[in-house]
Amino acid sequence: MATGVVLLVTIGVRNPAAPAAAPPVQPALAIPEQRPQPGAEAPRAGLAAPVDRPQVSDRVELDAWAARVADKTHVPSRVLAAYGRAEMWMQRQKPTCHLSWATLAGIGRVETERAGFDLTAIRADGRLATPVVGPPLDGSPGVPAVHDSDGGKLDGDKSWDHLIGPMQFLPSTWKKHQERANGDGGTPDPQNIDDAAFTAARFLCSGGDDLGTPSGWWRAILFYNQAVSYGQDVFSAADAYAEASVAP
Repeated sequence: MATGVVLLVTIGVRNPAAPAAAPPVQPALAIPEQRPQPGAEAPRAGLAAPVDRPQVSDRVELDAWAARVADKTHVPSRVLAAYGRAEMWMQRQKPTCHLSWATLAGIGRVETERAGFDLTAIRADGRLATPVVGPPLDGSPGVPAVHDSDGGKLDGDKSWDHLIGPMQFLPSTWKKHQERANGDGGTPDPQNIDDAAFTAARFLCSGGDDLGTPSGWWRAILFYNQAVSYGQDVFSAADAYAEASVAP
């Protein structure tokens, strides 16, 4: 979750009104558990997303890449397109960050498992069919107290903050790092997988770390969530997705 603090409870040019065609349901990729210590190693990067070409459309290349990786990882291709787009944009905007789509996929896997929401239920425009809003961070047992920071605009609660969207942002974190992923000048939406993935990428790269190195990857992940166990879970998923993506 994009918080910068430890939270023990979590819940995540096409026709925007049309639902995405339901892909065949595949079992989730098996994730071998890995427990590296912070700074010891970074997960593999996997099959690189296409190179961003600012002056021309790269939708065909991105969709083809996403379909290929989806077949290997069992992550929905529409979701992978969001992760791949975030990698592509960060390659151009902050090339020293070396953020891989696999890290975003690892975060997405951990958040969906902890929160129990479904990333296959997503519209063609990238918006979740059912918005993801976590329970109130009201200081109840095992839950930090985080008072409202957005007037209830994003989470519907004017008393307490909630984690929002598929990448599980605090409203205050979202407000600081939010960015529209398709560059159309619209308002960023935390319930849109494209905007959420790109904002997560901006957050991870905001500290100036090189995520291609063990020390840089771990600093960024522990900035996203300070719990070492969370980082280890993300590492395990990211590394498994990366390995699967390049398998013959």
